[in-house]
This record gives sequence, C-alpha cells and structure tokens, in this order.
Amino acid sequence: MRKLVALTGQTTRRFVVLLLSSLTLLAVPAIAMSAGDTPGGRPAASYLPANTTYNPDIPTPEAYLGANVGEWHVRHDQLVGYMRELAQASARVSLQETGRTHENRPLLLLTITAPENHANLETLRQQHMRKLQQGEREDNAAPLVLYMGYSIHGNEPSGANAALLVAYYLSAGNSPQVDALLQDNIVLLDPSFNPDGLSRFAQWANMHKGQQLVADPAHREHIEGWPSGRTNHYWFDLNRDWLLLTHPESRARIKQFQRWRPHVLTDFHEMGPNSTYFFQPGVPSRKNPNTPKGNVTLTEALATYHVEALDKAGQLYFSEEGFDDFYYGKGSSYPDSLGTVGILFEQASSRGHLQDTINGPLAFTDTIANQVTTSLSTFAGALANKPALLAYQQEFAQDTAQLIEKDSTFGFVIEQPADTARFSQMLSLLEQHNIEYQWLGDKAALKGHTFKAGKAVLVPLNQPAYRLIKSLFSTRQSFADNTFYDVSNWNLPLAFNLTYEAVSKGQRRRVTLADSAPTAQPLPQINADAYAYAIDWRHYYAPALLQSLLEEGVQVRSTPMGFSASLVNGDKHSFAAGTMIISTPLAQPDNLVSRLQHFSKQHQVPVYSISSGFTASGPDLGSRDMVPVNEPKVLIVGGAGTREYEVGEIWHYLDTRVGLAASIVEQQRLQRTELANYTHIIFASGNYSTLREKARQSLERWVKQGGTLIGMRTALKFFEKQQWLDLDIVDKDIVDDAFSTEGLKFGDQRARQAKKIIAGSVYRARVDTTHPLLFGFEGDTVPLFKTTNMIVKSDNSPFTTPAVYQNEPLVAGYSADELVSMISNSAAIIAEPMGQGLVVGFVDNVHFRGYWYGTDKLMSNALYHDGQLKR
Repeated sequence: MRKLVALTGQTTRRFVVLLLSSLTLLAVPAIAMSAGDTPGGRPAASYLPANTTYNPDIPTPEAYLGANVGEWHVRHDQLVGYMRELAQASARVSLQETGRTHENRPLLLLTITAPENHANLETLRQQHMRKLQQGEREDNAAPLVLYMGYSIHGNEPSGANAALLVAYYLSAGNSPQVDALLQDNIVLLDPSFNPDGLSRFAQWANMHKGQQLVADPAHREHIEGWPSGRTNHYWFDLNRDWLLLTHPESRARIKQFQRWRPHVLTDFHEMGPNSTYFFQPGVPSRKNPNTPKGNVTLTEALATYHVEALDKAGQLYFSEEGFDDFYYGKGSSYPDSLGTVGILFEQASSRGHLQDTINGPLAFTDTIANQVTTSLSTFAGALANKPALLAYQQEFAQDTAQLIEKDSTFGFVIEQPADTARFSQMLSLLEQHNIEYQWLGDKAALKGHTFKAGKAVLVPLNQPAYRLIKSLFSTRQSFADNTFYDVSNWNLPLAFNLTYEAVSKGQRRRVTLADSAPTAQPLPQINADAYAYAIDWRHYYAPALLQSLLEEGVQVRSTPMGFSASLVNGDKHSFAAGTMIISTPLAQPDNLVSRLQHFSKQHQVPVYSISSGFTASGPDLGSRDMVPVNEPKVLIVGGAGTREYEVGEIWHYLDTRVGLAASIVEQQRLQRTELANYTHIIFASGNYSTLREKARQSLERWVKQGGTLIGMRTALKFFEKQQWLDLDIVDKDIVDDAFSTEGLKFGDQRARQAKKIIAGSVYRARVDTTHPLLFGFEGDTVPLFKTTNMIVKSDNSPFTTPAVYQNEPLVAGYSADELVSMISNSAAIIAEPMGQGLVVGFVDNVHFRGYWYGTDKLMSNALYHDGQLKR
C-alpha cells in the first residue's frame, strides 16, 4: 500500500478513489483515564467518535453490564443479553440465532441498517445474490454488505468487547456518518465467533483480577491454564475451520456467509503483548495464487483509512509483514476465494486487564479501543470506496469466467468407495460451500481407471466457486515464497482418501452425466434366524456401530483375514479382513436383533445375516483366529505440556464419531491414576520430560501386562527415549545440516529456516492391508497429512512397520527437496509388542483438524483390532 492511490474497476469503468478522505468518521480514542473511568474500564462514549449523540432510549453497554467496558472481560451470556437488548430497543437492529455451539451457547448475527430497509431486507439480499450469480454489476445505489466478525480465538477478547461498542454505536448513534453508513448499506455483525472459548477465557481473566491491577507478565492472570481459551469446546482452532467445517460454529457462519456473500468481511484477532497492531494486506508474495490482484488493491485502499485513524490515535502499527493470505480456511482468506474482501486485524494482547510490555503498560481498554478504531475505519474506507467494492464482485466473476475459459481442466471425477459414509461427508462439504457436482450417468475411463455410473461424481470447474475448487484439488508443490503462516495444502479427495482424476477439456466427451442422483441402496435386512451377523469394517462408522454393541454387552469377534460366506437370503458374500462377527451360538443379549437393527440404522452401516458358521473360503466362524473384541476403556493424556489441539482432535473423534467416552487425565496425575482401569492410553504430541519416573515405570508395567499404548507425532520422541519403541528419530542437528549455508548471508536466515519446516503437506505411504492397523483400508497406499519434519527410522519390518513412506512420498504442498529425500522410505506407522501388550506409533496426526477422514480409522484399529497383534 506504499503511496497507493487505488484504481479499481478493470472492465468497462474505472473509479479513482481518494484514499486520504477528509470525510473520515473517526475521532481520536482517548487512552488516558478520564473522570468517568473506573480502574481498568471506560464508558462507551470515550471509545467512540466525539461528534456523535446517542438515543437515550437505547441502553449503553455500561448501563447493561453494571460496569464500564474493559473493567471486566465480558462473558458471552452478557454479550448475548446486550445484543438482544439492542435488537428490542433499536429499529435499526434485527437479531438472528444462527446456531448453537458444542456447549449450547447461541450463535448470533445482528443485521444493522436503516429502519426502512428492514422491511425490504430479503428483497435486497435476493437482488444482491442475483446480480452476483449472473455476474452483473450492481449500481451505486445498491447496498454494501459489510460482515463484521470478532474474536474467533476466545483468548483474543478485545474484538468481542469492541463488538459491544460498535453495536451500540450503530444502534443508537446519531450523526451524518452513521446515517450515511446505514441508510444505503447493511452491516452484519457477529459479536463472537467462538462463544465457548471466549467464556473460558473471560472466566480465567476475571477470576484472577484484583482490586489492584497487576501488570507483571509473570502474574497468573496473563498465563492461562491448560486448555487455553483460544480454542472451542473440543480445543480446535476455529480460525482454521472456515473451509473444513468440522464444527457447528463454522457451519452456521458459512451458511450466513453464503446467504449474503458480503463485499467486505473483517476478522479481529490478537497477537503477543510485545507487538503493536497489524492490518492487512499481508506479505505480498504469500497470498494464495488464486486470489486476484484486485482483492489486494482494495485491501490496500481500505488500509489507508486504518493508517489515518491509527495515526490520529497515536498508535503503533504495521502491515505487509508477518501474516499471509494463503490458506483458504481462515476468516481473512476464505472470503477472498469467493469475491469478498477479507481483512485480518491483529491487536497486541493484554492477556488480562493490564500488562507490562516493551512498549509500556498495555491496558485491556487500549486493546478494545484499537479494535473499535479499525472497525470504524473499515466503515469509512468502505463508504469512500463503495463504487469500487460494488464493481469488484462483477469483475471477480468476469475474471473467473476468463480463467475457466483458459483452464485446460474441465473438472474432477471422484469415485464413491464401498465406504459411502466418507464419500457422503465429502459431498456435504461441497454442498455447504455451494460447490456444484453431478453424478456420472455412464462409466468413464480416465488415466487407466474406470469410474462407474452412479458410483462417481464430477465437480466441474465452470461455476462461481472455481477458485475455491482449484485450491481444494490442488497438488501444487512449488511456490514463489515457501514461508507459510499455516498449511500449504488441503486437498479434499486426498483428505478423504478418495480416488479421483482430473478431466481435461479434451476428455469432456468421455464423461456422461446423469439427470439425477442415484437411488440410495437400502441397508440389508437383518434376519432373526441368522447363525451370525457380520459388520463390514470398511465403513467409516463401523467403529461407532461396534462401540454401541459392545456397550450393550454384545459379544463380538474380529476376523484376521478375508472369508466368503452364505447369507440367509442365499447370496454369497465376500468379507475383508477386519470384519466384525457376532455369533448367535455365543451368549448374546435377548434383544440382539432389535439392537442390531437400531444401531445399523442409526449409524447407516450394513449388517449382514450369515446362514452358517462354515465358510466357502477363509476361516470358519468358530476358528481360534477369531479374536474377541472387548469394550475399550481409553485414557487420553492431557494437561500442561501436551498439545491441546491434538488432544482435542483425538477426543473429538472418539466422542463424536465413535461414541466412545474417553477419560482425559493430566500427565501430572498419571502417577496417582490406577492404570489398570484402562485398556488403552493415548499420548498426543507434547513435552513429557517432566513425567516422573514412577509414572513411567507404571506405564511400562501396564503395557507389559496387556495394555495398548498409542503415541502420535512428537510423543514418539518420548517413546523412543523410554525404549518402548525400537526406532530412531533423526536428530534435529542432522536435519539442520542437510541445508547448506554456503553462499548465504545473514539476511537469508529466515528463508533457510522456512525450508526446514513442513507446514502441512500431503505424503503418501505404502501400506499393508493384511496388518490389523490397516484393516478396512483398500489399496496399497494411503495419503497422510504431515505437519512436522520429524523423521522416524526403523528396520521397516513387515511385521512391525505396516506403513512406510514411498520412494517419492510428497503428493501435494511444499516440502524442501532435502526433507522429501530424508522422509523417503522412512516409517509412517510402527506397532511393536511389549510383554503381553502393544505399543503403537503414528508419525503423523491421523485426525488433523477433524478433516482428514481418510486416516481416522487408524485410531479405531488400534482400539478394536489390537487383540490381533497380541496373540
């Protein structure tokens, strides 16, 4: 944005935007305490423009809270209550509950505009969407739609607290600036993207506040306990979930985004206390290549208003460094893929009420004030650039159409596997992003693979979500700048472990499309006269069905290899290794058939009725190789030192997709925990150096007596040190030495360091599907998501190393050649016996962000098929 005058409108018209407008809305926020202030708090008026009067019938935030804003961290219930008060008191505001969080807190969206616009609101929305879908230009009288979103990280609360003030300003403020904003425009305001995390952090900060504010950074108020308020209920980072939609907060938000397709979306965050204030644009070389330059131009145009406002407020700030817009799963970048201008703001955090920093004491009120300042500067910049913003969405559509025309790819065909649930989840994700697909009406041969009619879909590129689709199917491995703030790839079919192929425009005629979706196949009938029942383990929710049955006391056994059997209806059916067998000659609950029928329908997993224990091939159902499956009693190690994201991902998978109630025990309490109460103990990534010797001895003794110990990612370093797994983790110095310093200068340090980081890439491993940890998988390779440069060497024994990275393992995303070479043919999964027990090591995160459906079952196999490895 250096010395920039924004020129926008790249088709039939150009608008010259005067960026340093003399019509700025903003007054200078007062930082010093005034007579109306209380320790740690300020009245609303001191945060807002001085040239504004307010409707006395609308309560101020301090009147509702009983305290000045910033005196206490606002709780989510207070935030909700105040927003509802505004909606009742102000004709400018309507309020919608868009969903509920995991902890049943309401998700709110306020629509704020002039009272006369509310009666016509749906018509205005439909007109906007129609223009957008048809690629037509909106005239200058059309409303801007500005989506203001706050505090997706709960421990970055200045945004949510600022939302109180912004909502009050728009609801009650009387000034020419407020009138100009609301008369012809629509503000959508989400006061808290992450209610559960915000509530957790508000409780922490408030419970440690004394009458005398403590600014010492070492004070407990400024150092959260585990887990932090950054995350949601399951300890996920919701600012990485805009694309993945694992959680109800994200699904509700994207539904509203897609309904409105706003012109601008803001995303207010915080960063370390010793920083200042950041606003976009980010690092120029690190934007997603699918994002058009016009987006950056408009971001720069808006940024000049932030510059002017923060200069007047006497605040330090920076831009065009530190942050990027590459990963389309963040709040500031997902909008960019669909023609909205997404804007990231980052405020230095007080992490409490007052904290000493290198820039002096930082008060919570200061952080709130800056978020209010840039909220209002966003309004000012948007109004000044309204013609350009209105024109941009048309230009975006036209540019997208040109890219589609030039693209040699017509679309992508994705095959539906036997596991229809995994495929259905993938289709649901497409639908939520308004990505169109069609079923194949005839078979199609592409690159040696035949996709069957009614068993595959085509995702065409010729649709408005073209740029988003390109990113979802990207296998790019080289980039202009190899530094990533987040992951470098998020390929959708690879995440779901689905076979897919690109269709070139020259191959278009090979693909025949059906007029409608195929009729869903009904679940097989469960016959009361069956000798046994079989659960096909290939299905994603087979573990959930199994867990439900085990909890009912059903006796189940797992098969070590495939077999063929006769069904009650006379058909022959082939079953793969890992099939679960429920034999009626064994003592079973009286209501077995009704339970099978209920759970089969609930989880949509087929259960087959077998007529005899004698099989046509493979082991008979009474074979000694049929191993009993017992209900797992799982302990997940958590607490300080463990990575809350991974602990949360494991918990989320077991709780929401398997239906298993796992215990989370802090590592500091392990030595006082009766391990005999558990069958499985799971270690996520973390630092376990403080785990006491007594606890380590207890763990080793527990495994040797028959327990199953599971480690993921950096937990394997701990396992290696204890000699619980026979492996060799390549020393970080060896990894470092692989990157030459010859010819480098001091200024090259960061670039060299970036090469040593694997920031989320897809690697492919060779797998042995006869190994119990790979039961239910099809094919001889599996894509794994790698977010660490940890390299694990083993003897690659076929009996203990069922997954090994390929010779050329990198499939998608950035990794330096040096790392790819070192990872080649290294171990991806290790499972070794210890006494009567088992130790399992996953080199990668098999539940990455709840999105990597293709490897989730590895964990279930370690829970339900470990008996096959202990014989």
